[in-house]
Amino acid sequence: MIRTRLPLGLVIFDCDGVLIDSEGIASRLVARELTALGWALTAEQAQARFLGMTLTDMIPAIESRTGRALPEGWTDRLARLLVAAMTEEAAPMPGAVALLEATSALGLPWRIASNSSHPEMVAKFSRAGIMAMVAGRVHSAHDVGRGKPAPDVYFAAAAAAGVAPDACLVVEDSVPGVRAAVAAGMECLGFAPAGGSHASALLEAGAMLFRQLEELPERFRQAMGVTV
Repeated sequence: MIRTRLPLGLVIFDCDGVLIDSEGIASRLVARELTALGWALTAEQAQARFLGMTLTDMIPAIESRTGRALPEGWTDRLARLLVAAMTEEAAPMPGAVALLEATSALGLPWRIASNSSHPEMVAKFSRAGIMAMVAGRVHSAHDVGRGKPAPDVYFAAAAAAGVAPDACLVVEDSVPGVRAAVAAGMECLGFAPAGGSHASALLEAGAMLFRQLEELPERFRQAMGVTV
């Protein structure tokens, strides 16, 4: 049962891994680029290590592991590669478009808050065919200075909607994202379709778990006190 401290007034969705199936694409690129620097990683290892982190927050771990500073412009180059890849490959997560439509049909306001940059999200949402649907609802950590696990981007989304943090519900799939929601004082649902250690990590970080996006409209109805 979802228990926001005030009546549920806003759902804030993470982007990658919740609405857009992009994490595998990004992890493949990160693994390739880090392997070229001497840190041999598979895409799966890169995803496990960096899921939910901003490019800026990745830098200390990379430099510590490789024993040297990153080449000048490395993060900017990776950001451009990510935008190009998302333009060609990004797709909505199964059930994501129907979820957004169902949330709107409930009369429940929703927004998107992500560590990704606006150019990257434009590429993803355009490729997924939902740019018009999400327009005016998207918040990037690049706008607020600190990415998740800092709560800043969630506070920005709540403020833009005119909703108190206590009345917000976050839908996340990464530990940094869950920690950001908890730090913002927001209830958080953690998306763990495969279960396992990732589910345990989300639970430990403070999320309530769910397995399928199709579960969420009914959970939202219950939290709103809507009966059918």
